[in-house]
Amino acid sequence: MPLDPLESRPSLQKLLAGLMLILVPVTVFGFYVALQGDSYVRHVSGDHFRTLTRISAETTSRFVGEFVKDVGAIANSPSVVQAVTSANRPYEHLSEEAVRSKVDAIENKWNTSEADALSRGILTSDLTRELRRARELNAKLLKITVVDISGATVAATDKPLHYFQTDREYWRLLYSQEQGAIHVSDVRYDEQNRLYYVSVAYPILQEGTGRFIGAVTALVDLSPLFAQLNGHQIGRTGRLFLVRDDGVVIQAPSVTPGMKIKSEEFAAIRDALGTLRGREVGYIYATLPKGELYLIGFADTGLREAYPNLPWIVLASQEDREVVGPVRGMAGFALLMLILALLMMTLLGAYVFLHRKQKLEDIETPPEDNQRPAAP
Repeated sequence: MPLDPLESRPSLQKLLAGLMLILVPVTVFGFYVALQGDSYVRHVSGDHFRTLTRISAETTSRFVGEFVKDVGAIANSPSVVQAVTSANRPYEHLSEEAVRSKVDAIENKWNTSEADALSRGILTSDLTRELRRARELNAKLLKITVVDISGATVAATDKPLHYFQTDREYWRLLYSQEQGAIHVSDVRYDEQNRLYYVSVAYPILQEGTGRFIGAVTALVDLSPLFAQLNGHQIGRTGRLFLVRDDGVVIQAPSVTPGMKIKSEEFAAIRDALGTLRGREVGYIYATLPKGELYLIGFADTGLREAYPNLPWIVLASQEDREVVGPVRGMAGFALLMLILALLMMTLLGAYVFLHRKQKLEDIETPPEDNQRPAAP
């Protein structure tokens, strides 16, 4: 039996009202929740980057502190102090000019056959064997050299390029202060062995007086630290790297310090590093020159004060669209559902509106049609 329009119209109106009361609030609420999820994911990801960079900065600082401590242990060992003290005795009755003249004479023939006997004695001494043993026990130490108060080599794991060390950049710093000062060089690259290293100079102090009497220098391999930093995987577009306070990249995938590449991320966070609030937050969202929005986390290693050549900052970056990609997809789906719901209700409302004045026709048979002529 066909549905009576009188029965169908109120049903459509009730359906429309029900959809408006249920579907619209639900879809609007879902869209709002998706937008809130986008904001929440941004915040959580920022906290994650802040934690990641701070842990990496602490790891870097601890790595530097450990190898400086290792070199210090060598400088303070009784055998080293005794050997340097003995090497300094011949200088006690000589003037500074006489000492310099004596050392210069050896330096001039250091890389010739005339100095073979001297270098052989240095490289086969008991102290040298002890230094080599220390290197075997600590893979980070590449070369170790011990020099006396004049800068002359006393013992070394490998023959140094120069017998006289006072022309090195660290010597004036070590010798100018009565109790000496620890010096760590900037990052260097060994082409032959293909590794990054720094040079550490640690003063040897006289027992009791604390007077400077010599120094231990060591080349320290940074490859373990860089490998550890490279081990962090941050999605498809994320990366973790070290930069100097001038923005030059020290360590990053496929980047070497010699390239002198400037970090775009560092330029974006420079202002934040200059404020206490910015350092506490530890991350920002910034648009880089190539036009992409990035999440950038950062943390200072804190090495600059003790070691001016190591003003290192840890950075982590990732494209914003990858950070909030899943949530953004949910927000897009919620928005699509909202649009479809509104479209469906609009069509249904239009249908009800167009039929609200429809008049019902009398479907009964006309009276004259019901009367039949009498049979003849």
